[in-house]
Amino acid sequence: MIAFVRHGQTELNRDGRLQGRIDVPLSAHGEEQARALGRAFASEPVARVISSPLLRARATAEAIAAAHGCAAEIDERLIELDYGAWDGIALADVPAGDWAAWRADPTFAPPGGERLTDVTARVASFCSDVLADELVVAVSHVSPIKAAVCVALRVDERVTWQMQLGVAAISRVGRRPDGAPYLVSFNETATITPQ
Repeated sequence: MIAFVRHGQTELNRDGRLQGRIDVPLSAHGEEQARALGRAFASEPVARVISSPLLRARATAEAIAAAHGCAAEIDERLIELDYGAWDGIALADVPAGDWAAWRADPTFAPPGGERLTDVTARVASFCSDVLADELVVAVSHVSPIKAAVCVALRVDERVTWQMQLGVAAISRVGRRPDGAPYLVSFNETATITPQ
């Protein structure tokens, strides 16, 4: 099983801005969320912790890995969607026509950015390589985790616009006996209580 974890809060996502590949650290609240995730996974049989290379994901992964005495591995396939010229802007500032095109067409890419179909392809590759009977925690970002859900459900990327995934939330993808992925849970937040 893969437990996909969205990293903790940052100042940019708190303010409703697209982060993409901007490499920002966790906010103070995000650091608390990371520690809470470490506690939440402490009693689970975690075999590996794998992270996006971005700082906010790595810090979250390290808090989970520390509870198991292991190091977080890095996998580039877990990196956030590249928003290109939209990195750092508020969602409200995305031009209305572009916003509509993006929602309607998974092959649309922000200027200089990445298509949702590209994210799905790399996340599908990750799932194919990593999904096993053991529990693997994969710390990533909103778009790759939604892509993993699409892979598990075998649905089009446009479904991602119908999902709300919170920061520090857990979504689990399991493996059937024939190796096919399936969705176990989405947007778990009940056990993530900062102290």
